[in-house]
Amino acid sequence: MSDLHSLPKVVLHDHLDGGLRPATVLDLASAIGYEGLPERDEAAIARWFHQGAAWSLESYLEAFRHTSGVMQTPDAMHRVAFEAIADHAAEGVVYAELRFAPSLHTRLGMTVTESIAAVLGGLESAAEAFGVASGLIVDALRQENDSVEVARAAAAFAGKGVVAFDLAGPERGFPASRCAEACSLARAAGLHLTIHAGEGDGVTSIADALDVGAERIGHGVRIIEDTASTQGRVASLGPVATRVVEDAIALEICPTSNLHTGMYPSAAAHPLGALHRAGFPVTLNTDNRLMSGVTITDEFALAVEHHGFELGDLRLVTLRAVDAAFCGEGQRAELRERVAAGYT
Repeated sequence: MSDLHSLPKVVLHDHLDGGLRPATVLDLASAIGYEGLPERDEAAIARWFHQGAAWSLESYLEAFRHTSGVMQTPDAMHRVAFEAIADHAAEGVVYAELRFAPSLHTRLGMTVTESIAAVLGGLESAAEAFGVASGLIVDALRQENDSVEVARAAAAFAGKGVVAFDLAGPERGFPASRCAEACSLARAAGLHLTIHAGEGDGVTSIADALDVGAERIGHGVRIIEDTASTQGRVASLGPVATRVVEDAIALEICPTSNLHTGMYPSAAAHPLGALHRAGFPVTLNTDNRLMSGVTITDEFALAVEHHGFELGDLRLVTLRAVDAAFCGEGQRAELRERVAAGYT
């Protein structure tokens, strides 16, 4: 197979506060006098953040308390966004959609609007430096009560770099329908809608996300629970799975993250391959590059090694991501050309 590193890639699910460089965490902590870091050495903090043995979503998410804790100024937001694109560019990424929850970055007085503007500035600078187009997805936290305010702030940047609205945070006990008003507001403003579902909860969570208008599903791997399999292959689909396939609802699958949060016991046990072979609109993503110690090239390698993906499969997954990207048709056509050329 061709060198995986050189293949063009598209990332649709990548959290800003899950992808900081370890050195950047230390620099930003020093800049604001943040005292909460568990380590003060770059190698040691990198080891601490790696959640490969966390085996629970709760433990995995605890690490975010520190990354969001140091991302509390416009300069910090700009830097993290710029470096995220730089790191993706080094892995062959030609288009990326990054996401973050602005309400987590107001502890030192920065407003939600200021944080969004700062991230967009970082993405714009990175586009000029690395030639990688990007879009920003704004997250509201489904367990909080400010989703309408966050959606309204995101809507103010519709057509100015913010491409979509998302609901993140704990699924169980906090259905997407709880934030239906925010989702409607975002869509009315012209933003797309992708919702975390099918990670911390099952098929009902995915159905609920679809019912409030989700065009893509963040993670979504538990849709496999709405299928029946024979000899390791999907043989039939339940009603929600049928809806996902027939409506071409892209699944933003993040295999390594799913393993690190204990969803599956091994890479081979992950449903990525079964979903792909059954015709689900699977895309490959990184989720949290710092916490999982992963790049998009690593995710490609996992698909090849454990699920038998060949060059044609990687090409198809990448083109699916292009089709599902929240960008204009002109940009989408350009991305298709770049991907096609890279997989010739």
